[in-house]
Amino acid sequence: MASLEVELFGIKFENPLILASGINDKVPEQWIRAHEEGAGGVVTKSIGIEPREGYDNPTIVELPCGLINAMGLPNPGWRGFLEMVEGYTFDFPLIVSIFGGTPEEFAFLAEKLSGVAHAFELNLSCPHAKGYGMEIGQNPENVYKVVRAVKDATDRPVIAKLTPNIDDITKLGLAAEKAGADAVSAINTLKAIAIDVYARRPVLSNRVGGYSGPGIKPVALRAVYDLARTLDIPIIGIGGITTWQDAVEFLLAGASALQIGTAVSLRGWKVFREINDGILGYLEEEGFSSVEEIVGLALEE
Repeated sequence: MASLEVELFGIKFENPLILASGINDKVPEQWIRAHEEGAGGVVTKSIGIEPREGYDNPTIVELPCGLINAMGLPNPGWRGFLEMVEGYTFDFPLIVSIFGGTPEEFAFLAEKLSGVAHAFELNLSCPHAKGYGMEIGQNPENVYKVVRAVKDATDRPVIAKLTPNIDDITKLGLAAEKAGADAVSAINTLKAIAIDVYARRPVLSNRVGGYSGPGIKPVALRAVYDLARTLDIPIIGIGGITTWQDAVEFLLAGASALQIGTAVSLRGWKVFREINDGILGYLEEEGFSSVEEIVGLALEE
């Protein structure tokens, strides 16, 4: 039988599927549920220095091909996060997502949370929180400084989550790699808006949000493909992965692992098991013995 196990930055995952930071990962019970349903690892909701309530409702708009969300980075802050996970043990890789307004804030969080995290994902790409995420992560120099600061503050692996809201995402990837990132994840949501034709105003309370789901898959796939042709560090693919065929496309495009987020909201927790079963069937039918054998095959000339 083919193996779904993958190894990234020295950490073994049962399979290449990881719960993405987003809507379905606020509390430990959700992380454990994701693993029980077939996720090889989990990324937490983004954690900042101070607690944030996030934006008022409505924060989510459902579209035919995905969701637009503007949650506003709600989180309990680093102290509340440590209180929340107290007493839990996790027998799967727990990747803690962190955000800040400066390299020093990112580094502070990495230092404080290193005892819990197996790895860190740096939120350099949220498109709807003023002063954070994309507003920092669109500049390669900022990406370099944040990654370097975190690498100096922790011995845990560091993943830079990149924004697609830029002319060339490889500039960001190269900056992260140069600063010592152990991997990049791509992409975060696309900046988007929805308007109520009868209210004649934007639907979301924040007006602008991030578009995710099947509709962004071709954009995300192209970003992974470009990054894989440019970088030497692993890429974690994110964006519209809903079926096993989607997952295999990302692996062929050069992703070493995959994050699933919106598909959980649209199809339920069963999506992890279904995609894993599909990848396994593909590997066996095509004569491959492991996931690693197909990573990047579409890059070959």
